[in-house]
Amino acid sequence: MTSLLIKNAEIVSMNQNEEIIYGDIYIENEQIMAIGKDLSLGHVNKVIDARGRTVIPGFVQTHIHLCQTLFRGKADDLELMNWLKQKIWPLEAAHDKESIYYSAMLGIGELIQSGTTTIVDMETVYHTEFAFQAIATSGIRALSGKVMMDKGDEVPKRLQENTKESIRKSVDLLEQWNDFDGGRIKYAFSPRFVVSCTEDLLKEVSQLSNFYQVYVHTHASENRGEIEIVERETGMRNIMYLDYLGLANERLILAHCIWLNDDEKKVIKEKGVKVSHCPGSNLKLASGIAEVPHLLKENISVSLGADGAPCNNNLDMFNEMRLAALIQKPMHGPTVMDAKTVFKMATIGGAKAIGMEEEIGSIEVGKKADLVILNLNNFHTYPSFDVDPISRIVYSASRADVETTIINGKIVMENRRMKTIDKNIVLHEANQSIRRLMKKVPTII
Repeated sequence: MTSLLIKNAEIVSMNQNEEIIYGDIYIENEQIMAIGKDLSLGHVNKVIDARGRTVIPGFVQTHIHLCQTLFRGKADDLELMNWLKQKIWPLEAAHDKESIYYSAMLGIGELIQSGTTTIVDMETVYHTEFAFQAIATSGIRALSGKVMMDKGDEVPKRLQENTKESIRKSVDLLEQWNDFDGGRIKYAFSPRFVVSCTEDLLKEVSQLSNFYQVYVHTHASENRGEIEIVERETGMRNIMYLDYLGLANERLILAHCIWLNDDEKKVIKEKGVKVSHCPGSNLKLASGIAEVPHLLKENISVSLGADGAPCNNNLDMFNEMRLAALIQKPMHGPTVMDAKTVFKMATIGGAKAIGMEEEIGSIEVGKKADLVILNLNNFHTYPSFDVDPISRIVYSASRADVETTIINGKIVMENRRMKTIDKNIVLHEANQSIRRLMKKVPTII
């Protein structure tokens, strides 16, 4: 048994009463065992004195592409379909085993350093097992899956899959990785979006998701051009088509959902579909601004994600929280997306989106120890007197304020030093990998 005691902290619990607690957190193995003042315990393996520090639940990001981290800065200033066809698909087609591994490690390192402890990740067509190896080694909690693409115009040949082969490979990965390490890693079927998938594939994914009781993670209604393609090919809008195929249920996570009509919102609400809001990506790709206040008012599950590094260009939840709050205020007023609403989306809201609200997303006895220790003793976060701690986190703090990250009871970063990832090796190999891929791209396009 390993044990950890965090003492003298300001604890932003996000429990049902949304309590701010001043005291200690005691952890055994992966679980929070006690929270209180001056906890009296026997032998403890490690003690962290968090006096003057703030402890928060680890962030849960519900839309990430680890396979794209290497492409940061390679696809700037484009709208979605051009971004995919001109830059991202050719680069993804060039990936090899090493580049997938180091792209994932580069992204995970950034996520851990900025306080994210759980992700919903979508990989590319090939070499997904190497992304899973990176996830396993790093210690991050993840739902991940191989992207599925068996249709589409201007898609590099290497990304064009046979329907049966796409399904077979996905099921093989699921059977190997789902519930790995006591459930720290889970599998999610990941059809890219309706534009890239045949009806046969999507119907089979619906059946397999029901059989294995696993999530489906895809994109929908991100871009008006995308919606026009779907309507032309299916006669329906995105959400209505997904519902027609049997995919619209509580296990469906839809990234973006910017351009929804009333009928689609009704389906999302009635079927319990989860929406992942990606404000940074949506702004950079000029896709639009999702109607998040309306979705929340309708009690629709809305969580946050950074999307991929080449359409953001970072994976920082502090950035996403601030953007999610600010972009709505000019249209809906200053109170519409307050700090607490956004912080909920980033923590317990993300946990609910993946069905893990009983295990993560808040700091409570019995839950997994996915915690982040912040040092808010800085010019940009002061004064602290008579200021709501959540306001300080959402509106003032940055990823540089993340001091220590704990996932599943394991310290993966302490005092800004990575414990499970060799930073220097990852940075070197990331540069080597993108250099290699860029040489291959001209032969792929």
